[in-house]
Amino acid sequence: MSIASLGIIGGTFNPIHYGHLIAAECARVEFNLDQVLFVPAHTPPHKEESDILDQAERYRMVEMAVLSNPAFRVSDLELKRAGVSYTVDTLEYFCRHYPSSEIFFIMGLDSLFILDTWKDVERLIQLCRFIIVTRPGYNIKEEVGIRKRLPAEFWSQANFLAIPGLDISSSDIRMRVAQGKPIRYMLPETVENYIRQNNIYREG
Repeated sequence: MSIASLGIIGGTFNPIHYGHLIAAECARVEFNLDQVLFVPAHTPPHKEESDILDQAERYRMVEMAVLSNPAFRVSDLELKRAGVSYTVDTLEYFCRHYPSSEIFFIMGLDSLFILDTWKDVERLIQLCRFIIVTRPGYNIKEEVGIRKRLPAEFWSQANFLAIPGLDISSSDIRMRVAQGKPIRYMLPETVENYIRQNNIYREG
């Protein structure tokens, strides 16, 4: 199958949840993406999580989460590469392997606000188009600071996509599991069952 447009969504996915999946699906539909690749990070450079789950288990949960969507795939590129997972290296790889595809990088506002600190951000901007997922009603024009820190080339090709607001985070899911609170409807049932059956994120 020829892939004219490819979406990339990276993250720790510790664990993956419906917020990630809705962002990917909304981006796929809005920008007519042929495929969306989920790329779990080995060691994210901008996160200081001391409780990052084993990479094999995170990968397995993403596999289960995307199984029902034929346009979704998971890549173990960063897990195999090991070390710190830099987005520019990942996109260089996919640009080489999908030379005829237009690459879209899907990210959240939290990542946008630190994008100017990422490795080789000027090169990154040349490699892909950006889809920044926002909450409904958000106006990026009010964020003067970040608009000044990123070059005009970024803003000329950046796309902002408002999606249904879901107040779900991986850290909250981990905390709820540790405290014995329900996580149903926060993530796919298959992932929830995997977490419970394998006693993942439980204290002690």
